[in-house]
Amino acid sequence: MDQAVRALLLLLLAQLPASLHCTEAPAGDDGGWGLDSSIEDEGECNIEIRDVNSITHTEFIEEYAYAKPVILRGLTDNTKFRVQCSKANLLREYAEKMVRLSTANTHSYRKVDVRFEEFVKFLLTPQPKDILGSDTLYFFGDNNFTEWHSLFEEYKAPPFSLPLMHPAYSFGIAGPGTGVPFHWHGPGYSEVIYGRKRWFLYPPDEAPEFHPNHTTLSWVSLSYPNLELHQRPLECTIRPGEVLYFPDRWWHATLNLDTSVFISTFLG
Repeated sequence: MDQAVRALLLLLLAQLPASLHCTEAPAGDDGGWGLDSSIEDEGECNIEIRDVNSITHTEFIEEYAYAKPVILRGLTDNTKFRVQCSKANLLREYAEKMVRLSTANTHSYRKVDVRFEEFVKFLLTPQPKDILGSDTLYFFGDNNFTEWHSLFEEYKAPPFSLPLMHPAYSFGIAGPGTGVPFHWHGPGYSEVIYGRKRWFLYPPDEAPEFHPNHTTLSWVSLSYPNLELHQRPLECTIRPGEVLYFPDRWWHATLNLDTSVFISTFLG
C-alpha cells in the first residue's frame, strides 16, 4: 500500500474522538461489523416503496424502469449470502486477498491495493466531516471476480430485468460517514446486506451543485441544509432486505450511516 496514504489514514484515525472509534461487536444482526459509530440522522424518505407482492415485472417496467427510482421490499431472500458476509466469515475466507480501494472523488481515478484484513482492521473507520474526497479510500466495485466468485454465486440478484441489459455485480464495505459523491451512469439496483445507506437522487436534467472533491458527508452537513424546497433531492435510507432501483443517467450520491456491507447490480 502507498506509504503516504497509509500514514495519512492512520493519522486521521488517531485524531478522531474516542467516541467515534469503531470497536468489535459480537456477531449478531450487525454481522459483527459493529454499529456503535452510527450516524443517527436518516433524513426523510420521499421515494416510493413497493412490496414485492404489490408489484409485477410489467408494472415495474411501465412505472419505474425508465422514469423514477423505487424501493422494493422482499424482492429476494439473501439470508445465506448475508451470513457469508459477516465480518468473521469474510476475514476467514479473504484475509490475505488483495482488494483495490478508490478515492471518493467524482473526478479521480486513483486506486490503492491493500490486503483485505488490513483494510478491515485499519482503514474501515468513521469518516470526519472535513476530509477531502481525494484523501479517502473506498472499497467498492473493484472486485476480483475469480477470487470472490464463491461469494457472488450465492447472491440472488433482483429478478426484475430490463430488456437487452445484463447484470454486473459490485460489492462494497465502508465505514460510517463514507459514501460516493454525486455521479451518474446506467441503471441499477443497490441492496444493503448489513447497516444502513442513505441515498440522494436527482433526475438527469437536474444536475446538483457539488464540489467534486467534497465528500457526501460534507455535502449533507454544509450544502443540504441550505437547499430550497424545490432543490431538494429524492432521498431515502435503505436497510437490509430493501433494494433501491435507479434509472439510467440519474444523478446519485450515497452516505453510509453505519459500517455497511452492500452490493449493487449494474445493468448494461
